[in-house]
Amino acid sequence: MLKFVREVTQGRDPTVANRIVFATGRYGHIDKSLIIFEELKKDQKKCVDVVTFNTVLDMLGKAGQADRMLREVKLMEELGISPDIVTYNTVINCLRRLGRLDLCKSFATEMVGRGISPDLRTYSALIDGFGRAGRIADALEALEQMKKSHRPSVYVYRALISDLKKAGRFELAQKLSDEMDSSASDLLGPEDFKKKFKGRRQVGSR
Repeated sequence: MLKFVREVTQGRDPTVANRIVFATGRYGHIDKSLIIFEELKKDQKKCVDVVTFNTVLDMLGKAGQADRMLREVKLMEELGISPDIVTYNTVINCLRRLGRLDLCKSFATEMVGRGISPDLRTYSALIDGFGRAGRIADALEALEQMKKSHRPSVYVYRALISDLKKAGRFELAQKLSDEMDSSASDLLGPEDFKKKFKGRRQVGSR
């Protein structure tokens, strides 16, 4: 298989490698996909780009291999491949699921410093992670930042209100509930999300 991969990617742009890595992982052959990726990095660095890395970061994140995922992010920098919004969202979402919230915050700060604006996915992941962990101040800060550039979603409000109640912050929960009700027509709902992200794949596409 590796010989075949070398032959079909030799001298080609990264699109070919991206499709191979994505398709192999998509059909459940994650180990094979990672082996192919390692081979491409070793012999044909010009055959990989940010899309290839994003695909692999997503695989590693979903497999719970956060440390390896972080090593690949570092390698991107060493190869001169700049992370994009998909890179950051993938990493932040994985770290959120694993409870590594300080790192989530660091990556969010880093992306802003690079001139990459957090989107709905970024803020939703941060608010959810901080809220579930009882880090209410961080969750509320992320919500306020979100409101400066995006329409918050109903889901974000409901999740945060629930987290506030679990933390015993009933007065604040009621305040947010009132805010949600008063601005209901301006909040994103299910159909808005479908329209906004229709046809948009986070990884594996160019």
